[in-house]
Amino acid sequence: MDLGVRWKLHGDGRTPAPGAVVRPDERLSWPRTLGLGAQHVVAMFGASFVAPVLMGLDPNLAIMMSGVATVIFLLATRGRVPSYLGCSLSFVGVAAVIRAQGGTSATVTGAVFVVGIALFLVGLAVQKFGARIIHATMPPIVTGAVVMLIGFNLAPVTASTYWPQDQWTALLVMLFTGLAVVCLRGFWSRIAIFLGLLFGYGISWVFDRIFGRIHSVTGGAEAVDHWRLDVSAVGKADWIGLPSFHAPSFQWSAILVALPVVIALIAENAGHVKAVGEMTRSNLDDKLGTAISADGVGSMLSTAVGGPPNTTYSENIGVMAATRVYSTAAYWAAAGFALLFGVCPKFGAIVAAIPGGVLGGITVILYGMIGLLGAQIWINAKVDLRNPLNLVPAAAGIIIGIGNVSLKFTDNFSLSGIALGTIVVISGYHALRAMAPAHLKTQEPLLDEGTSTYDEPSSDDGGQSAKS
Repeated sequence: MDLGVRWKLHGDGRTPAPGAVVRPDERLSWPRTLGLGAQHVVAMFGASFVAPVLMGLDPNLAIMMSGVATVIFLLATRGRVPSYLGCSLSFVGVAAVIRAQGGTSATVTGAVFVVGIALFLVGLAVQKFGARIIHATMPPIVTGAVVMLIGFNLAPVTASTYWPQDQWTALLVMLFTGLAVVCLRGFWSRIAIFLGLLFGYGISWVFDRIFGRIHSVTGGAEAVDHWRLDVSAVGKADWIGLPSFHAPSFQWSAILVALPVVIALIAENAGHVKAVGEMTRSNLDDKLGTAISADGVGSMLSTAVGGPPNTTYSENIGVMAATRVYSTAAYWAAAGFALLFGVCPKFGAIVAAIPGGVLGGITVILYGMIGLLGAQIWINAKVDLRNPLNLVPAAAGIIIGIGNVSLKFTDNFSLSGIALGTIVVISGYHALRAMAPAHLKTQEPLLDEGTSTYDEPSSDDGGQSAKS
């Protein structure tokens, strides 16, 4: 059985020829491959260790399980889809809602475990029936609206939790990160979040030396005097040791909050597979269902031991686009590095020491970017918001999601925020479409930009390259 773990040496193994690309089944020399793997780890670091911190989960375990999930993904896709699976930011809002309702880390991971099951089943359905099953139930107007309300639902977390801890540090980190995203080029722009965190560490240390302790709320209800950057736990942490594990617990209220995120994960996986297919000039449509299922399995395994869920990372697509090296050998190397970081408690202590003000500056940009990805889905699919069939369910669902509107059924059961907003968007769209006049249904629903040709191989190349 071909598991995609054999690679041909590309050229002399040093530098690709001008215009050439290193394909997934090729590699450069092993030292260069290891270097590329380290670069992929750095690219995913910013988001992949911020996400578990924001979710209240162990960052060491998150990094380690991202390596495990990446290995599962590479084996499942037989090495045809180069990808790194890092901690998904889509669940940050879900975790905040669950914890606000009194949920624990076990409750969060239990809810997300169920999402992993749902994602796995969706992948199996896509393998059997084709990608059209996705865009039949979740056209871009629905997918974009759900992604948008998930991102914007996070705004109160920044405004009430992180930003007030140190508003001036948050402001400076926000400005620096924004400049890094816009002004830096190539690989450096891809790790702008990581650079923003490093800047935040530095500026917090400087402010502590100049202004002394700050008086604000941190980890409790009362404002106290505290250092912005407290690294006392770093010196006490061991260099080698296992992260903390815990079993998930399951509550229906938490599961209902988390389930809508499966829509965002499907969109992320579909976009990733299509992007990689276009970059490598390969038709990867037959691997879409496998990729979705593999992501689901990786997330299930991670959350089963107390880690966060995973998803394909666009940051690593940027690295591939910049280097033109699509070798899956580099991703195996990246997974190995992630496993090593996972068994270093000192690394986890450094991550846990991120000042709240730094997270405030980072999340202002990060949460907004998540929300605006929904708008990007609409733009790519040319969604017509002048059409009331599209406008009405999206408008209602987004406001419900952002405003955390609640619908109470009994004393012990209610729907609100992300869960209620998603239900309104999906059910509202399909219900209105069933009753709408014919002239409002003329726009064909597409899965995403360039994906309307799934299951339709090109006639001139036998399906070997994806249509654009």
